[in-house]
Amino acid sequence: MQTSDIRDIAALLREARLERAPIDPPSKTWPSLDEKWAFEVQKTAANIAITEHNDRIVGYKLGNIAKVMQDAFGLDKPDYGFLLASSFAYEGTSLKLDQFIQPFVELEAAFVLKGRLKGPNVTVADVISAVDYAIPAIEIIDSRVKDWAIDLPDTLADNGSTGAVILGGTPRRLTELNLSDMRGFLRFNGRDVIEGNTKNVLGNPLSAVAWLVNRLALYNVELFAGQIILPGSCLQAVPMNESGHWSCTFEGFGSIEFDVA
Repeated sequence: MQTSDIRDIAALLREARLERAPIDPPSKTWPSLDEKWAFEVQKTAANIAITEHNDRIVGYKLGNIAKVMQDAFGLDKPDYGFLLASSFAYEGTSLKLDQFIQPFVELEAAFVLKGRLKGPNVTVADVISAVDYAIPAIEIIDSRVKDWAIDLPDTLADNGSTGAVILGGTPRRLTELNLSDMRGFLRFNGRDVIEGNTKNVLGNPLSAVAWLVNRLALYNVELFAGQIILPGSCLQAVPMNESGHWSCTFEGFGSIEFDVA
């Protein structure tokens, strides 16, 4: 692909996000768009956000690592993307539905790093040594592609379909948690919606972080102290399509609550 193609795709996706007007899958318009070129689109979009809009990279996300998520969105591989500071919202505040196109709610056990991580050949033990603490997190995923008709290059170009992130207020050391078997629940307007388990995330979310770090090494990307890592949802994403109150809980870990208006 040409550099101009990469910038054109990045610009189209940015406009789709700002205008809340989804586009056709980029991989249909640019058939040569593969995983490698899609990541170049992602990097270009992140650089534009940083240099032209005063944003900054605060971490990375992994998505579609759980089988239920791959089945839900018709993918057979995980996606990943940059976390930009502008995508973070505060717990207890309201998210506006008209800020999104077709959003879904995910529950994740996020990690904040105290040390550097760079692949290849990063192990789960390396990840444990580099993690400062875990914290409950909500990711709102949202695709700029019409009807979520995505292949892997489409969601990668779209920065892993990131919409918004909310961090909870109950940080925990890894030794306080059983990340191989921790149940999570989503409730909407007081009604149970869905439950899942952290073991759905590649056995445990720490393994998912190791996978992400080793994958990012293909693009010479490393993770630094202070950055936030979202390792993927422990349950199938739930549509966020009406106003109301969400309560999102990890058993023995903590809850996050937010409103949608």
